[in-house]
Parts: sequence; structure tokens; C-alpha cells
Amino acid sequence: MDKRAIGFMDSGVGGLTVAKEAIKQFPNENIIYFGDEARLPYGEKSPEEIKKFAQQISDFLIDKGIKILVIACNTATAHALSLLKDTLDIPVIGVIYPGSLAAVNISKEKRIGVIATNGTIKSKAYEKTISSINNNVKIFSLGCPRFIPMVEDGHYKSQEDQKLVTQDLVPIIKDNVDTLVMGCTHYPIMRKLIQNAMGADVRLVDPGIAVIKDIKQTIDELNLKNSLSHTRTLRFYTTGSVEKFRFVAEEWLDRDIDIKKVSLKTLEEY
Repeated sequence: MDKRAIGFMDSGVGGLTVAKEAIKQFPNENIIYFGDEARLPYGEKSPEEIKKFAQQISDFLIDKGIKILVIACNTATAHALSLLKDTLDIPVIGVIYPGSLAAVNISKEKRIGVIATNGTIKSKAYEKTISSINNNVKIFSLGCPRFIPMVEDGHYKSQEDQKLVTQDLVPIIKDNVDTLVMGCTHYPIMRKLIQNAMGADVRLVDPGIAVIKDIKQTIDELNLKNSLSHTRTLRFYTTGSVEKFRFVAEEWLDRDIDIKKVSLKTLEEY
């Protein structure tokens, strides 16, 4: 039995789409989530900055007692996964490979679209990963930087929000993809708007859901399961506004949460 928590790191609330599924799938596991909202969007930061941020957050989470680190951020996965795998002595799981594999498996026409932050798109992480799985797939990519602030501000419900999402997706709608990877963990929070824009026939892939299989496999293979029934803890940390984080998080998770603010000064000491 391993009582340590599963740790999740993201640039903001987007990784809650991954944490929500983990909370559901692993009822005995403690969860710690870190949203670095004070420094988002990661998609506009340099690879060096993202690596530094990821190292600081991972050290913070290890100090809080985690047994697995899930990089619930596509941009951080693209730039920092290899670094953290090499430097940490716990398993580190990213979201790009699981999402890529899921997309290849469900795409019938082998025309896959990827929407993500500009940073993820520029890294070509999805293109390289999807091609390594099946090099006959045609890949179409689009940066959608406006989506993250929309989600962080709770703008993912109204007709005006729908208009903005549809407008931003026009280039990839024209590419006639049959499968679309939501390559940022913020995007599934506005899944309904994205589906409406793309049309009912386009299959949406949520890499955060796909990564749950990797977490389960890691827990089983390394015997990290917390198998005894207990009252588990769910802890949340943010470098940004507690109130803003709570607004989206409690609605998305459908529960009250314990959330604490971490100053950048404290984080930078790691």
C-alpha cells in the first residue's frame, strides 16, 4: 500500500479535465493538483521557461508527497517531459502520446486535426508522435491561444462564446478532418462548443482521458496502489487567484475543494 498522492501539474485549471477522471477512476487514491495560473499561458513562453516552471512545480509536489507526476499540460509535456523523466525518481506521465494513440486508433479517414497552444503547435510534438505511430496519417494543426483565457474566465457557455470558438476553428473545419485532438487540457471544458463548431461527425479526442490508462498501468506495474479503504484527500494549489480557480474547479468537479495559494517567491525557492 502506498498512501502517497498522484500529482497533477498544469498551467491553470485545464488539467482538471484529467484530474476529474482520475478522481473517478481511482477512488482510493489521494490527489494533489497544481495550477500555475500566475504564469499562464505556457503556450506563449519559451521552452527554457517552461522547463524551469515544470522543475519548480514538480519539486514542490514531491515535497508534498506524490508517487506519480502527471504533466496535465500539453505544452509542458512537449518541452519538459524528457527532462523530468531524467531528473525525478518517481514515474512521470505526459499527455501527448496517449492522446496521439487514441486519435490514430479512432480515425477512419486518417485525417487528424490537432488544436493546441501556439507553443505545442510550434514544437510539432503531436505531428511527430502521430507520425511515429502511423506515418500514413495526414495531420492538420491549429493554434487556438484564445481558448485558454476563455476557460480560465469561465467563458465557455454563451452564444457569444460559441461564435468566438467557431470563428477560431474555421481553418481546421476547412481541412475536413474526421478526428480532432483537443491538444490542450483546457479545451475539453469547452468540448460542447468545439463539437458544435466541428459538427457531429468529427470525433473529438481528449488526451486527458487517454492518459488514465497510463496512470493505471504505472500503479499496477510498480505496485503503487493505495488499496485500503480510507478517506482520501484532494488538495489543490494555485499561483493565481484562489477565487477564480475555485469558480471553475468546483463547477467542473462538482464538489467543494480545498485550495491554497502558493506565491511565486515560494515556488522559485525550489
